[in-house]
Amino acid sequence: MQEDPLTRAKTYPYLIPSTSFIFDNGKTTAIEADERLTDLADRTPVLAVGSNQSPIQLSRKFNGRDWGPIPVVRTVLHNYDSVYSPHVASYGSIPATLQEVAGVRVSLFVTWLDEVQLTRMHETEVSGANYSFGLLSDLQIEVEVGPPIEAVHIYNSTRGTLCDDHGPIPLLEVRAEGRSRRAMSQLEVQEHIRDVLNPGMETDDFIRTSINDAYLRQVRSDQLRVNTQPFVPKSFREIPI
Repeated sequence: MQEDPLTRAKTYPYLIPSTSFIFDNGKTTAIEADERLTDLADRTPVLAVGSNQSPIQLSRKFNGRDWGPIPVVRTVLHNYDSVYSPHVASYGSIPATLQEVAGVRVSLFVTWLDEVQLTRMHETEVSGANYSFGLLSDLQIEVEVGPPIEAVHIYNSTRGTLCDDHGPIPLLEVRAEGRSRRAMSQLEVQEHIRDVLNPGMETDDFIRTSINDAYLRQVRSDQLRVNTQPFVPKSFREIPI
């Protein structure tokens, strides 16, 4: 059955599990808290801050062949948050990026990718030039299972972070503690940017036109640059791909 494009856009970042799991060819298996992960030495830890935390999105990206298992480990990252990027994705959603936010403890996942899986993830993340790849270090990060982590790789929005009058806008669907402002759901952030860019337009029509018109999608993304903040932590080093 073909996926409804409007539903896909409105339900980002999709269902996010509450515990660590192994993703393997569309299937997930929970990792027990006392389970020891092995064979991670040749894998790259990549922090998922939006839909890459969800098996639904991983199933879209890793399909068509046997990609092998991917350990996906739940973490709590201190002094950062998952916030919206100021651009519209090709499938109509307003996607996520990372931002420094003092006092916030955000629940995210680390995907441990082998070389082939990492190449595939690069293809899905950086082809549109909205994200760069790099290493974020000097972290205070708690892991549910597996080895301790002090640095992770991330895909970071090249456009900064989407802001309103209260600063960067967090994702309601991503669990966090210590937020000093109200988070927005995907539908709420769509309504927010609709009110900024096309006031009075029906929300579903606004999203549908973003999906169907690549030029309009680009125009809207460029218009969202007006109210943004950069991501410039000293501990981030961009890695050319």
